[in-house]
Amino acid sequence: MSFKETVNRIKNLKVQGAENVAIEAVKSLKEVIKESKSKNISGILADLYHAKNILFLTRPTEPCMRNALNYVMHELDYDNPIELTKALCLKVDEVLERFDKNQRIIAQVGSRKIKNGSVVFTHCHSSTILKILKEAKKQGKRFEVHNTETRPLYQGRVTAKEVAKLGIPVTHFVDAAARFALKKADLMLIGADAITTEGKIINKIGSELYAEIANKYDIPVYACTDSWKFDTETIFGYEEEIEGRKGKEIWKNPPKGVTVDNFAFEKVSPDLITGIISELGIYKPHIFIQEIRNNNKWMFKKHLF
Repeated sequence: MSFKETVNRIKNLKVQGAENVAIEAVKSLKEVIKESKSKNISGILADLYHAKNILFLTRPTEPCMRNALNYVMHELDYDNPIELTKALCLKVDEVLERFDKNQRIIAQVGSRKIKNGSVVFTHCHSSTILKILKEAKKQGKRFEVHNTETRPLYQGRVTAKEVAKLGIPVTHFVDAAARFALKKADLMLIGADAITTEGKIINKIGSELYAEIANKYDIPVYACTDSWKFDTETIFGYEEEIEGRKGKEIWKNPPKGVTVDNFAFEKVSPDLITGIISELGIYKPHIFIQEIRNNNKWMFKKHLF
């Protein structure tokens, strides 16, 4: 697949899930080198940095992709194109192996929160959550899932289908009935598209509303995510951009005078999060940020910004 094709797939939401977006973006750097007509180090690096900037602009709420690309691109200091190409390809492969390993760790850690007889509530579609559910099922636990349709694109239907395929009982609710779904739940698991330096979780619209309901009923709320979802730009006061989608996704032909807002994501207050489950373990949001600093020092180098 060419670099341009990958860019279009990411931009047009053909690639779903933050880790999947990051993986496709990182893999596309190999194509950039193949397609590059430059013969020297400076020319190849210019092509790579140009490609990185194009990928950064494809989707606003994708810190996982930005961190993955920054990791591959940092410290590429080589004397000839052959060494540069070899080093970049090795770092791409390292990132791919890292995501695969971390997903297995998160699935193991997250599955320990699911007990026999549990009812798990989830919202939207998260490959990380599905891996946790799959791991719990593999361990022989009997539990069920409550999930929401997630308008306007109904990603919750994808979740419901995949959970059913795993042989796990699943009850599907309209978004407005989430309170009924949560009242019978033992825990709430959501993914995360981004995490800010204040410990706020950026996730699908509706996530904070459901977290507030869960807190009302003393139901623990866990955000399950790779630590590379941390948005380093928020350290410097930048706000995580909340992606707004076209109103036509909700109402194709609204009458004159009607404005349709279609926010794709929202911020979930750290006060509503029981813990963040990642490859680093389970931590309260403010402790999680400290663990990211301890385990990803390269992420905080100023030249990356």
